[in-house]
Formats: sequence, structure tokens, C-alpha cells
Amino acid sequence: MVQEGAMVLDVRTTEEYNAGHVAGSVNIPLDILPDHIAELKERNKKIIAVCRSGARSGAATGLLTQAGLEVVNGGGWDSFEQAIA
Repeated sequence: MVQEGAMVLDVRTTEEYNAGHVAGSVNIPLDILPDHIAELKERNKKIIAVCRSGARSGAATGLLTQAGLEVVNGGGWDSFEQAIA
């Protein structure tokens, strides 16, 4: 999906994101994600949600899927980054 232009959405806190993240990813913390659904729809891209362990990205996947976006749970960002390297 990344090779096809999917956006990597990191839903961890800003502090966690700043401590390390997937290159090129977008950080929108889970607690403010509902406020950014329209913005994500405008991007018109598939989304891969990541976090530290997969729990928050799972919650984000459910929320965004209900909003009509095409999204998959990429799990923890560090293992995801290794998988796409």
C-alpha cells in the first residue's frame, strides 16, 4: 500500500512521534483524530494507521472506517517501519 501512495498515519501523542517515527508519516494523535476526518477525506488516499503497539491504531482504524475511509491497522510503528524498509 505504501508503494501505491498510501498515507502512514501515526496516532501516537506528539511527544511519542517526536521521539521516533516512520519517515514521511503524518502525526494526528488519536484523541484529536475525529476533528481531522474531513482533512483526511480531502487527501483521498488509503491510510495505514500506526501507533506504539497496535491498540490505538486499531481504534483509529475503526473510527476512520466508520467515517468511510479506506484504512488498515499497520500496528506498531517500529515493526511497520522494519517491514517496509
